Amino acid sequence: QVHLVESGGGLVQAGGSLRLSCATSGRTFTLSPMGWFRQAPGEEREVVATINWNGSSTYYSDSVKGRFTISRDNAKNTVYLQMNGLKPEDTAVYYCAADSRLNYGLAYAAPEYNYWGQGTQVTVSS
Repeated sequence: QVHLVESGGGLVQAGGSLRLSCATSGRTFTLSPMGWFRQAPGEEREVVATINWNGSSTYYSDSVKGRFTISRDNAKNTVYLQMNGLKPEDTAVYYCAADSRLNYGLAYAAPEYNYWGQGTQVTVSS
């Protein structure tokens, strides 16, 4: 069956870095846009970054632009999120997602994505 599995979350001090990975299986997402989203306690889920099939187009939320980098390795069926200069307000559960219905395109909003991982906790201490 289709699985998206996040890893790499954990506890880090403010100013530190983490690299999240999202491994996909059960379906080919080679041509699909992929995204990272996050949800803090009591908050709505928000987009962090998205990427099209070959990485030629990306989108970042204003809150993470310049600090986070999304990338993908289609040969490994894996998407990454490099997070630098982490702040306490980055604390959240981070989810990866795929839109299997949009080949070659780039999706920005959570409702557009139809496959989701289970999430990984990122906690940034002050």
